[in-house]
Amino acid sequence: MTQPLNVALLGYGFASKTFHAPLIDSVQSLKLHVVSSSQPEKVHADFPAVQVFSDPLEAISHPDIGMVVIATPNTTHFSLARAALLAGKHVVVDKPFTLTAEEARELTMLASKSNLILSVFHNRRWDADFLTLKKLIAEGQLGRVVHFESHFDRFRPVVVNRWREQNLPGSGLWYDLGPHVLDQVLQLFGWPETVQADIAVLRDAGQAPDFFHVVLGYDRLKVVLHGSMLVAAPNPRFVVHGTAGSYLKYGLDTQEPTLKAGGRPGDENWGLDPEKGVLYTQPEGAPISLEIENQRGSYQTYYEKVAAAILQGHPNPVTPEEATWVMDLLEVGEASSRSGQRIALERKP
Repeated sequence: MTQPLNVALLGYGFASKTFHAPLIDSVQSLKLHVVSSSQPEKVHADFPAVQVFSDPLEAISHPDIGMVVIATPNTTHFSLARAALLAGKHVVVDKPFTLTAEEARELTMLASKSNLILSVFHNRRWDADFLTLKKLIAEGQLGRVVHFESHFDRFRPVVVNRWREQNLPGSGLWYDLGPHVLDQVLQLFGWPETVQADIAVLRDAGQAPDFFHVVLGYDRLKVVLHGSMLVAAPNPRFVVHGTAGSYLKYGLDTQEPTLKAGGRPGDENWGLDPEKGVLYTQPEGAPISLEIENQRGSYQTYYEKVAAAILQGHPNPVTPEEATWVMDLLEVGEASSRSGQRIALERKP
């Protein structure tokens, strides 16, 4: 059997502890070997055998490391990814890819010149409900989709003292949850023709955006992306209308709370979302509603595919070009919100 690829994980905050470390650990062809953190006791409580370095550059330069995973604050993504690529390491970056599309393109060129895999952790391509919706659309059960709403709402009225909620570049809800909903829409419908965005700070003592409402225009299709930190009521996750029917789904994918609770891929109920969506149709004018079982979510598939891309030459599951298109739309959304105008997009950059 081929030796597993040794991985260095930079940062051990929420993203690393909840997502990256357990998912990497679940893939046989990967080995979590080194972690960069200022809290070695926190790392060793979960992974006693890994080496811990306080300096991320020391972790990057470790001679046994083949892949570096960057799950540090957004402001450091570009510099650390660049350092890792220059050190000859394959790289995974947590979303958002970088702070700007220009930085993303620079990293993409560097990886290409160095013949290295560079990928971005858009894990919500493997949400149970998104996989289900993608299948429904591909099978034509909704006909031609004409209206698509994606809600990612939470109720967190109190501002927490953490970098994601401070007035920093790349902070706030648009750069936190926006990449998820944008990447999913790009996977379903491709590049939009127009963007109109409203991004705001609504909470008391809020510093960074905690609300976004964005409309993407396509030919005979409207896409609404909505996120807020002040929604206590259960909003639908997806609302989709097409020429043959509609689909409505409540509730978020269960993999994040399962990981928080200590669950892991391979557990009996891993990736199962019990909250079924409903498909509504009216054949011959007679309304019919049908509960739709969810596909099984599988965040680990991302890392399985990254490992296969590096070790076996398989396709990169999330290419840097795809992640850069998300960065482009994040920037256009900000520009639209500042100007209050709908912005026309000629073509994919």
